[in-house]
Amino acid sequence: MTHEWFLTPAERGNPATDIDSDGAWTEGNLVRPLVHGATYFKRLYDELCKLRPGDRVCFTDWCGDQDEVLYDDGPTIGEVLCDLARSGVEVRALLWRSHSDHLSFNAQENQRFGTELNEAGAEVLLDQRVRRLASHHQKLFVIRHRDDPAADVAFVGGIDLCHGRRDDERHLGDPQAAPMDPRYGSSAPWHDLMLEIHGPMVGDLLRTFVERWDDPHPLDRRTPYRMLVQRRARMPRHTGDLPEAFPDPPPAGPHAVQVLRTYAHKHPGFPFAPRGEHSIARGYLKAFAKAKSLIYVEDQYLWLDLVADKLQEALDRSPDLRIVAVVPRYPDHDGRLSGPPSRHAQLDALRRLDSDRVAVYDLENEDGVPIYVHAKVCIVDDAWMTCGSDNFNRRSWTNDSELTCAMDSPELAGSLRRQLWSEHLGTASPDLDPRTGFDQWKTRAAVLDDWYADGCQGPRPVGRIRAHRPQPLSRFESLWAGWLSRHLYDPDGRPRTARRQNTF
Repeated sequence: MTHEWFLTPAERGNPATDIDSDGAWTEGNLVRPLVHGATYFKRLYDELCKLRPGDRVCFTDWCGDQDEVLYDDGPTIGEVLCDLARSGVEVRALLWRSHSDHLSFNAQENQRFGTELNEAGAEVLLDQRVRRLASHHQKLFVIRHRDDPAADVAFVGGIDLCHGRRDDERHLGDPQAAPMDPRYGSSAPWHDLMLEIHGPMVGDLLRTFVERWDDPHPLDRRTPYRMLVQRRARMPRHTGDLPEAFPDPPPAGPHAVQVLRTYAHKHPGFPFAPRGEHSIARGYLKAFAKAKSLIYVEDQYLWLDLVADKLQEALDRSPDLRIVAVVPRYPDHDGRLSGPPSRHAQLDALRRLDSDRVAVYDLENEDGVPIYVHAKVCIVDDAWMTCGSDNFNRRSWTNDSELTCAMDSPELAGSLRRQLWSEHLGTASPDLDPRTGFDQWKTRAAVLDDWYADGCQGPRPVGRIRAHRPQPLSRFESLWAGWLSRHLYDPDGRPRTARRQNTF
């Protein structure tokens, strides 16, 4: 079957990878979107409970807390994985080494998570084989069964194994809260997604993990400080040999899936991407060029000027095209130094998308508390869709290690859009027509905005969407926020020639 939305191996532009060895995409998969962290954590727990000695678990993560509870009154992720490791299940993980907690990152949490698992018999590595100012941002969990490949499953998306993520459709927040901007309340409501995948694609996703694991370069820079930290934490300094691979799972469903990734151009290069890989950017740009009726985006940032320019080109080419985007109301850390670069990048992108066929919204729960949108989802013409770790910013498209799955399935894309629109609009029967549905969003947001403007008189209108109005920068902030955004918060990981030509 020809899937014109997918990239060919040549369009991926990375002949060194094993991902395309059996074809640029994989047929015969069953994909289930898991909306909300609570849904994902419970499904993950259920699948982990099926494992027996000799089975395998491999995962990557940007941030992990070993004490994150998987469901109400349930065990923690650390307890479950430690019990598996002690029972003879092979547990391997690549956690981003991260920067210090003092910089609002998660080095200490990842180190504690890894140390606890290693002491139980797992093999967890703190991986810093990235460019300077970059991170390993992939969120992948692969479960393999030694004697039953048909039971294998992988989870891919935007949800980390950490505090703050276990929210549900009520959006009251994770009881184990993470530090956030105070306007999100003491337990920030959190909107997020993962994909549950069965079938041959599980093998391709595992190969993504194996490529990173087998990278022979040092896990971290050999500075005296880093050597002392690693030694005190008793973390492994080198990867161990992986055992013989299990066969790929058999076909499980009707869905075609393609793996898309970002790996930066760096020195020394990744063995599996010596010139980097930018298939995420290339996949989006190919889809935008084919869009005719609707592009629906849920994204944590929506910062990148190139994204805005390409979306505007799509609008100019297709008079019937509508674009709906859902983003957070405020940055997660909107301090004096951290907030202005974030707002500058988004304001610049939105200025480039100045069209009455573009609408950008944020979300709040029924108590009026803003919902932090951490989802990374894009649906184009209810035909092609993505869900993964990447955001619409320069860092995700060029600099960080990212992992996304693209699906060419009208059934899957349309079903997910219906579920998301139903929740956000507060109706079981959202208008899914691109043109009239676009108007329904505008009407619902305007009614709620007017209710606030009138002093909240009468019952609160249904729905959770508000017109997104980012706070403008002061004149002083404008002097420095752009530079800091481009060079620190959202750096470019492409070679200089590609930067000059603005290509991938």
